[in-house]
Amino acid sequence: MNEPRNPTLYKMRKGFTRKPKPDEPATPVKNYITPSGLERLQEEHRFLLTRERPAVTEVVAWAASNGDRSENADYQYGKRRLRQIDGRIRFLTKRIEAAEVVDPEAPRAGQAATRAFFGATVRYANAAGAERVVSIVGTDEIDLNRNHISWVSPLGRALMKSAAGDSVVLQLPGGTEYLTVLEVCYERISVEPFREPPGSEASAKRLPRRR
Repeated sequence: MNEPRNPTLYKMRKGFTRKPKPDEPATPVKNYITPSGLERLQEEHRFLLTRERPAVTEVVAWAASNGDRSENADYQYGKRRLRQIDGRIRFLTKRIEAAEVVDPEAPRAGQAATRAFFGATVRYANAAGAERVVSIVGTDEIDLNRNHISWVSPLGRALMKSAAGDSVVLQLPGGTEYLTVLEVCYERISVEPFREPPGSEASAKRLPRRR
């Protein structure tokens, strides 16, 4: 059996290869998302479709020319990776088509400017007085390192429609928390941009052709 010339080329990050979960929203459900979040999805989609997939297809074609495909590890790995890429492309296509863009920086008036809705940045305190600031974003933009929470998460739902001075109840599996909303504002939400995975075929050197 031929061993892969470079197995690390076939390792892909979870965020790059993960398949859509059965309970993830389908196309008919509105995918609320910020402009930066949509841009990131579009950039990944473009990279996979125009760069990564063609590069992997080339490797598969090269591997297929090297003998018995059933015992060709390069070919098997490549075909598996193509399936992963195609699954991710289909998922991204559905999410982009269902996107409902909400700009946090868009002008707001009345309660839309003072209460927490999608795109709001909220400062709140728990019963112990500990404060935290979170931004309410779409399910494709969750980033706990940046305190970006989904609008359909328990905390997101608890904060929705609240205003400064309101008390809200957060229901969690471990119990109930009582939170006090201190401030609601709308400002630019910086989403981590898409970066080409270091192990991608498009960024790797071409494998040497066997003679």
